[in-house]
Amino acid sequence: MSGVVPTVLVNGKVVNCVPSTDRGLLYGDGIFETIAVRAGRLCFWERHVQRLLAGCERLGIEPVDVAQLAQECQLLVPHAQQAVIKIILTRGSGGRGYHAPEPLHPTRIIQLHDWPGWPADCAEAGIYTRVCRTRLGHNASLAGIKHLNRLEQVLARREWTDPATREGLMLDTAGNVVEGTMSNVFLVKDARLVTPDLTLCGVAGIMRARVLELAKQHSIATHTQPVALDTLWQADEVFVCNSLIGIWPVIGIDTQAFPRGPVTMRLQALLADEPMSVQMDNPV
Repeated sequence: MSGVVPTVLVNGKVVNCVPSTDRGLLYGDGIFETIAVRAGRLCFWERHVQRLLAGCERLGIEPVDVAQLAQECQLLVPHAQQAVIKIILTRGSGGRGYHAPEPLHPTRIIQLHDWPGWPADCAEAGIYTRVCRTRLGHNASLAGIKHLNRLEQVLARREWTDPATREGLMLDTAGNVVEGTMSNVFLVKDARLVTPDLTLCGVAGIMRARVLELAKQHSIATHTQPVALDTLWQADEVFVCNSLIGIWPVIGIDTQAFPRGPVTMRLQALLADEPMSVQMDNPV
């Protein structure tokens, strides 16, 4: 490999294409992870790998070689101070039709992206959101994992162009709040932290899990349950989170205002005070 740091690897090679027969392209048959990079290190690497492997098991995809994946990621990030690594794992190439011939060898795609251009004050000032019309369908066999079928999120994100709206909140077909288009949702009511149950749909986010852990460690009561839309409107505080943004307070949903409340601020402070070693893993 030349001295130029690549930005895309496909199966360990510096190319930027996959065969037209790849099942990830044809059927969305695969999974992905989006990982924050800071100072050349991959944040929450072990957690992302665990979810990736869980997705492989759920979909029946041959498990990835974690050591090989780590080495390939490290090739892309040695000089990245703040960037994003995206790992895409498809079932591989071969066969027309839904039945996948055996054996297939998974396709590994690793991309290095610039850090998103979000305003720096989103975490401090909070964000405005909206409730999306597009609903999430129930499918327990896919719930929790980051599979490649993202059309529901794509359609939801097309519903607004106003740059002041930073996120859209998505309901399921039963009318319950599930998640944001790119984030998990928490609300606070009477000092209790509540996040939607993801048994039937939604992504079990890395930061969602960390927030729940921090809350438990610091005696903040937590509840994971179905969240009706009426429950959201009655919340004292609302925030969204993911592994790139951390925690963003929600100060408006459609026309209703919310405060940046004490529980949200406490969790933000706890996350900010964590030793960097808790978040920043060196996988190799």
